[in-house]
Amino acid sequence: MIRFGVIGTNWITESFINAALELEDFRLTAVYSRKEETAREFGNKFNVTTTYTELEEFTRSNEIDAVYIASPNSLHAMQAIACMDQGKHVLCEKPIASNTAELSEMIAAAKRNNVVLMEAMKSTLLPNFLAVKEHLHKIGKIRRYVASYCQYSSRYDKYKEGTVLNAFKPEFSNGALMDIGIYTVYPMVSLFGKPKALQAMAHMLDSGVDGQGSILFHYEGMDASVAYSKIANSYLPSEIQGEEGTIILDTIHTPEKVLIRFKDGSEEDITVPQKGTSMFYEAEEFIQLIKSGEKESSINSLSASLQTMELIEEARAQIGLVYPADKR
Repeated sequence: MIRFGVIGTNWITESFINAALELEDFRLTAVYSRKEETAREFGNKFNVTTTYTELEEFTRSNEIDAVYIASPNSLHAMQAIACMDQGKHVLCEKPIASNTAELSEMIAAAKRNNVVLMEAMKSTLLPNFLAVKEHLHKIGKIRRYVASYCQYSSRYDKYKEGTVLNAFKPEFSNGALMDIGIYTVYPMVSLFGKPKALQAMAHMLDSGVDGQGSILFHYEGMDASVAYSKIANSYLPSEIQGEEGTIILDTIHTPEKVLIRFKDGSEEDITVPQKGTSMFYEAEEFIQLIKSGEKESSINSLSASLQTMELIEEARAQIGLVYPADKR
């Protein structure tokens, strides 16, 4: 049994817990929040009575083996390092850190404390994404990767009314690229590694973060383009184009339908059964790593997280997106 504490009392944490409860080895034992009432209210949903409002007390708890972190992005590194320095394994929501400097410190903490650190990127652990990897050879030489994730944020309505919520605040290392653009970049890195160069553009909001953007990536023999937005919707599928055929994913963030369309006009449906609770697979991977004694996922590797963060950081530099965390 792996005893979990959680940092963050939002819908993402609730979704993770509900998914992880399907695993026999998962048990929720503690909740951390800055406000006692919030921690207690969240804990009551899952019959958990152990709550903390002081991070140091939480990290020192002998009732916790591992921690799931879903706090604002700007707090990830500090909280994760504090947990790992007390011997706790850490599953940290994406983006795992604000920048590469923070992530490097987190990786160093994981290694010196001999604990598991993994980015909670659900997409790349889903059976339908693994099916893409398995069948990739069928489409011949890869020439292009095209991914789109544009989802109008309900918080943008408040923004237009003059209320800037956390999702659009630079002090929390937020914005469209960090929040949902990463869903287009991380799978690309997982499949093809780090590109040679990139060119980014974005629409910046007055609050100081990006509302939407596009990035072009250059690889040897292929290119990639991604589009992401929190201020408009898109219903386009994503594609991996090869000389012999094209793999079409209904969505890049949670692929549920995957099809190969070959150049001769024939099709192959490579969709596989997949749980509706999509976060189940990241919880399963993380727990298996702890139980096996391995310290790093071969799929959501620290290398993949670092390469993705390096690309995001370069894109941010090009569009002029700077966070207070960058100046620490």
